[in-house]
Amino acid sequence: MLDYITSYLKSNTTPGQAGNQFWAFVYIILIFLGLSVAVIAMNWLERKILAHMQVRLGPMRVGPHGLLQPIADAIKLLIKEDIMPAEADKVVFWTAPVMVVITAFTVFIVVPFGPTHAVTDMNIGVLFMLGVSSLGVLAIVMAGWASNSHYPLIGALRSSAQMVSYEIAMGLAVVAAILMTSLHGIGLYGVGSGTGTGTLSMIEIVKAQQEQHAWFIFKFFPLGLIAFFIFAVAMVAETNRAPFDLPEAESELTAGFHTEYSGFRWSLFFLAEYSAMIAVSAIAVTLWLGGWLRPFPNWLTGETWDLVFSLFPGVTFLLLAVIAFVGTMRMPKHPYFRVQTLGLGGFGAVLGLIGLVLLMPPVRDRIQDIYWFSFKVAAFMYLYIWYRGTFPRYRFDQLMKVGWKVLLPMGIGVLILTAVVGVLL
Repeated sequence: MLDYITSYLKSNTTPGQAGNQFWAFVYIILIFLGLSVAVIAMNWLERKILAHMQVRLGPMRVGPHGLLQPIADAIKLLIKEDIMPAEADKVVFWTAPVMVVITAFTVFIVVPFGPTHAVTDMNIGVLFMLGVSSLGVLAIVMAGWASNSHYPLIGALRSSAQMVSYEIAMGLAVVAAILMTSLHGIGLYGVGSGTGTGTLSMIEIVKAQQEQHAWFIFKFFPLGLIAFFIFAVAMVAETNRAPFDLPEAESELTAGFHTEYSGFRWSLFFLAEYSAMIAVSAIAVTLWLGGWLRPFPNWLTGETWDLVFSLFPGVTFLLLAVIAFVGTMRMPKHPYFRVQTLGLGGFGAVLGLIGLVLLMPPVRDRIQDIYWFSFKVAAFMYLYIWYRGTFPRYRFDQLMKVGWKVLLPMGIGVLILTAVVGVLL
């Protein structure tokens, strides 16, 4: 048994490819815990960032700078009374929030945080991610219909129309990126010689960008950038986020498809929404931004540059620790703030300890792939917050117009031009 567990440590493949069920289970647990922590962090960061954008403070009372506010919210939701409408379809009403969480988490089976940091690698990984993630709309429709209420039903119908509309443009953008994997030439406009073979494997797509010395966002410039833009807009609509959050428009639908949900079951929709945001961001990072590859992996080469970039994870946490300690020093010297001061100082100490561990050679060499992938995904999550604090909500007719009359023609055009450039060059 011990040999079975330790044998994988010398493997250069994912646990699924190696057939090691123990490490596949470990990866699944780590992803589940990591996503849960990421959702908690996003909840706090979104409230604080939006507050600073609007020149206010955000959560400040529960823990230092409101750090414990998401924990307090989670406890409140767990102990809150769970109400079900008398005329609701009880089986479907129960099933919908469970299904939406399962689909959001299942996507991460094929997300490559590194060349070996994934549960498994499928040769149809892209299709798997898009197919499973699109099942989330079914759970939303179920939730709206089972509630036996008008507003949730309208929100569910909006969601189905919205997701179907934007999935088409998103699919065309993805096909354009996949087409680039079959062009094995080096550089932004290199296509290679002979007939190339493409791939739908998430890991192989990242390796194709490394082989071609170009992230696909820059490939055949500006075609790769346009495909990325189409996907970026479509993924905001797919996750029902502002300015495309019509299925849960509070000003007109109370709360949309989850109006009749409360307590723990409502929190499952909340968890699924943020998990879906991370999932589509991971797809974008994998297809266009080099996945786990560090910046300039083909230009800045050698042991010195490898060492410099391997220090980034540890230095990042040490900088966060310094920020926490500065905040601790600036805390009011009043007895009422003693607990918050100690809490923020302890949080900074934990961040500093993590930073020191990440600077250890065995750890930093193993963790830097995950760091760069997570850093790129975090940039997308910040953009989600930025959009919410910047753009007003679209009308539904405007939403459909953007999907069918703008993004769809752009998607068809960029796909055709990518194929033409790949043939002619």
